[in-house]
Amino acid sequence: MNEAGDSKRLAELRAVAKKIYMAGVAAADPAKAVCRALRVNDGQIEIMLLPGTPGSQIRRGDWQTVRPIAIGKAAKAMARAVSDLLPESLFRDGGVIVTNHENASDDGAGDIRGFELIGAGHPLPDQGGVRGAQRVMEIAAQADEDELVLVLVSGGGSALLPAPVPPITLGEKIATTDLLLACGADIVQVNCVRKHLSALKGGGLVRYAAPAALHALILSDVIGDDLSAIASGPTVPDATSFSDAIAILEEGDVWNRVPLSVKTRLEQGRDGAVEETPKSGDPIFDSAGSSLIGSNGMSLSATERVAGELGFQTQIVSDALCGEAQDAAELLLAAALAANVEMGRPLALLTGGETTVTLQGNGRGGRNQELALAFAMKAAARGFSGRWTFLSGGTDGRDGPTDAAGGIVDPSSLARIQAAGGDAEALLANNDSYQALSLAGDLLQPGATGTNVADLQVLLIDPS
Repeated sequence: MNEAGDSKRLAELRAVAKKIYMAGVAAADPAKAVCRALRVNDGQIEIMLLPGTPGSQIRRGDWQTVRPIAIGKAAKAMARAVSDLLPESLFRDGGVIVTNHENASDDGAGDIRGFELIGAGHPLPDQGGVRGAQRVMEIAAQADEDELVLVLVSGGGSALLPAPVPPITLGEKIATTDLLLACGADIVQVNCVRKHLSALKGGGLVRYAAPAALHALILSDVIGDDLSAIASGPTVPDATSFSDAIAILEEGDVWNRVPLSVKTRLEQGRDGAVEETPKSGDPIFDSAGSSLIGSNGMSLSATERVAGELGFQTQIVSDALCGEAQDAAELLLAAALAANVEMGRPLALLTGGETTVTLQGNGRGGRNQELALAFAMKAAARGFSGRWTFLSGGTDGRDGPTDAAGGIVDPSSLARIQAAGGDAEALLANNDSYQALSLAGDLLQPGATGTNVADLQVLLIDPS
């Protein structure tokens, strides 16, 4: 194939990679997930405990009042589904949606019956989140024993619902989160610390709602679907401890840099002077339940199905891609170099997960952008040429503090960066993947998707 033909095929592969990625995003559609799990039958509310599973058990109740709370990046879509499914008479006092500012300001969404909408900061919390957390606590505390607190949980809920325990301030909690993100802590580690600085996380929301019935419909953004890690587990028992939180900060070499109020709180908890987060067996969970209604694994399966329908051989390289983004790039490149591509039939290598970045510089970017840029550079260094396209994107449409979901690169990406006056190696060293990919025209920018089930990667290889 000549140069013009190569360029045309690469453009086609880029379009297909985006289509496969968007199929994964669509599989995590929050409204459809809620509709699979919730219904009203003969005046009773029915909640599927394992939606989509034949013979799944059902939780039933004739609750005359439902107090709905929606938190996370998918909160609006989940709340709209609940509003459409349940009779208006059940929303006696209304509910609340706490979501990120981008989704909250979507003018096309309109008002959602029975819900107040509050925009909040993500990935770093802000005063909007504090206001949202206060409203959540008020709604849960108002619930009577014969009522249902219906909690709709999705990714991002941890940052969106800050309820720092006094005397810890929001600024001090932000500083602690910032240190954790900068030292490369993964989402489970970050949430462990957050739980022990919050009134709502780690089962705290159940404390406010008890003894009312509570059920959470959960859209997972955590690999492995540990319910206690999703949005820092506001509705489930917490197996972590104050000692665990201290150990995470020590291992990240930031223990001596966190605010004094945070250190004091964690030390008091470790020494028994402050009550631990509620654990399994606590009677407050007797009337609480949860249903997992969507996950990264479900979205990864959708990418595999669609890639197959488009004529690709498919291989899931990992359903739990984690660790440093640049190390993940090396793993994917190794899989590509080892792949046996059948003549005449292209190959799709697929992964799902959530990597991390340990900051060494002061540039802009996110884990998906860094993964994409690192893959392009490692591919060039190892002589992986031919016709391929690699996409890494967050299913929420946002990667780090940028307007991109990630990046999509091909063998000519580095040349485009250089032609635009950029130095890819220097930009990567400064964690400035956003600038590098912007110079190449390789930013993945679908906009806010209204869902969040971690990240997806798509590597397409043409036969050669």
